[in-house]
Amino acid sequence: MCDVMSNKSVKIKLCGLRRKEDTEIANRVCPDYIGMVFAEKSRRCVSLEDAVRLSSALSEGIIPVGVFVNMPLKEAAKYASAVRVFQLHGDEDEEYIRRLRELIPEQCEIWKAVRVRTPKDIAAADEYSCDKLLLDAFSAKEYGGTGKRFDISLIKEKPKKPFFVAGGVSADNILEIYKDIQRFEPYGFDLSSSVETDGYKDEKKVSALMEIVRGGINNV
Repeated sequence: MCDVMSNKSVKIKLCGLRRKEDTEIANRVCPDYIGMVFAEKSRRCVSLEDAVRLSSALSEGIIPVGVFVNMPLKEAAKYASAVRVFQLHGDEDEEYIRRLRELIPEQCEIWKAVRVRTPKDIAAADEYSCDKLLLDAFSAKEYGGTGKRFDISLIKEKPKKPFFVAGGVSADNILEIYKDIQRFEPYGFDLSSSVETDGYKDEKKVSALMEIVRGGINNV
């Protein structure tokens, strides 16, 4: 069992899991959340059936998150069998969030990812009825997963909702980023490609990142 929620204040989401080996790594290093991608255009996309298997193999305490991009509502709701968080990474608006909430179990959370161009993008998303925000680097061509570093200067004031920072976060810069935005009290960080080798999760990289979080960030 991973007692992840009580042993550190800043949360870590390890995104893009797609293999049995990935869940085994997660069970050993104990991130707070793991993400599985359900966007068909992503090279990390997994099926609902695979997601159920991966989720069921996780240690208790690790929360599975599904990453969705403009998926039809009724189809998205089916993934409640595999995830406890619906991370909306496309053009989903307040109506979509409200309607999805009616279709999924009450205990499931909804997060809205924001590809931030200006501080107004953050402010607008902060008014949605989602549970948390995920602030990501803007790309005109892709909805996420670019590895491009998020411009933290775009955060001008603390959002009302708990928020993750995504986009180019790695073991090399996470402590620096945290110190720069500590005053805004980020809820957590989302990582994917920076803890991979040849496109797959690398346990040494993940472990190094988690050691920095436990030994560095949470002692700042």
